[in-house]
Amino acid sequence: MCNVLLDRGPVPGAPCRGGRGACPPRAHRGREVSRRVVITGIGVRAPGGNGTKEFWDLLTAGRTATRRIDFFDASQFRSQVAAAVDFDPRAEGLTPRQIRRMDRAAQFAVACTREAVSDSGLEFDRLDPFRYGVSLGSAVAAATSLENEYLVMSDSGRDWVVDPSYLSPHMFDYLSPGAMAAEVAWEIGAQGPVTLVSDGCTSGLDSVGHAVQLIREGTADVMVTGASDTPISPIVLACFDAIKATTNRNDDPEHASRPFDNSRNGFVLAEGAAVFVLEEFEAAKARGARIYAEVTGYATRCNAYHMTGLKKDGREMAEAIRVALDESRLDPTAVDYINAHGSGTKQNDRHETTAFKRSLGDHAYGVPVSSIKSMVGHSLGAIGSIEIAACALAITHHVVPPTANLHEADPECDLDYVPLTAREHRTDTVLTVGSGFGGFQSAMVLRRPEEMKGATA
Repeated sequence: MCNVLLDRGPVPGAPCRGGRGACPPRAHRGREVSRRVVITGIGVRAPGGNGTKEFWDLLTAGRTATRRIDFFDASQFRSQVAAAVDFDPRAEGLTPRQIRRMDRAAQFAVACTREAVSDSGLEFDRLDPFRYGVSLGSAVAAATSLENEYLVMSDSGRDWVVDPSYLSPHMFDYLSPGAMAAEVAWEIGAQGPVTLVSDGCTSGLDSVGHAVQLIREGTADVMVTGASDTPISPIVLACFDAIKATTNRNDDPEHASRPFDNSRNGFVLAEGAAVFVLEEFEAAKARGARIYAEVTGYATRCNAYHMTGLKKDGREMAEAIRVALDESRLDPTAVDYINAHGSGTKQNDRHETTAFKRSLGDHAYGVPVSSIKSMVGHSLGAIGSIEIAACALAITHHVVPPTANLHEADPECDLDYVPLTAREHRTDTVLTVGSGFGGFQSAMVLRRPEEMKGATA
């Protein structure tokens, strides 16, 4: 493995410290590092079940968790379907004070953190608190609580002059997205770098990419990272209604999310969260930790084109994929599975199909591709981390999740999208991608470490 940090440009022809020959042109720039980063703990709160096991069971069964919205009366909206999480904060062990203080998205993040930390087996109270940190992602953070507080103050919009005496004392926590990362830091006692990344729908990839960078460069030894979003609220629904990005297939919510299908007509809004414990590989191996996957490459690009539009050539996503593979020291043919963004909009599905062909060449036609949004919907900033969890579990179990509701593929989407049924498949290297409004395009490569190639789930 090449031991230089991320994609800040090449020293063309410079030898890799790992002894594998010259770095590909434009593959790497920056200071040298030798630290590998692995996932040792996973926590998930996703539609259709709580916890990592229930999440994986739903995916491998090809079940959908998309339903009609019942959080509020959605009858006046164009899109009335969503994928919600059956979440009970008291059952999760949150105290009444925590429930009062924290927005629902922060509650998800803390619950996932507890699961991930327990899963990792790492004793945080025995670590130097300045050597571990938090990197979380969220697209809309506490938008739900902000809206609820406005409705209380204005008596559901009746009063133009609001009464601030009805305002929650925790309003600042709802206003500041960083409060979510702070809650997780308090939960684990982290006094190292603590960050909230908000890049729209790529936030859950970018937050993990940032955490990987911090460990690689030596700023931290352990990072708790992931993303959380709970956007099923009137204001968020209205935003997507306005641009017709969400589906109006309200009479058939279970089959409303249908990425790559010729009859698709928009995505299904969702909520959820996933959190990981990342560690430096040698330390994890020394303590006998279970390693789900190694994060070997990450890159993000922007199309600098349009807030919601995508260029047809997929160039910026293809470039992110190319750099992530170069950083991983991998040829495109090494990719065993692609977790697609697969939102279920015609523009996105065609854009990334073109990007896969552009970046992987002929191999794009031979590698399985699927979108788990067909089952758990699109939870905005959280989905990138939820999809990383699915990728790590695909590596662990050698199973590729299906694309549910895919019965007749769009002729312009002509790759192997694993329709309807999960597939047993040797999966050592996974590419996962994200695409977000604003033109954000991110890619990450996860691998089974070479030292574990003989291991089975």
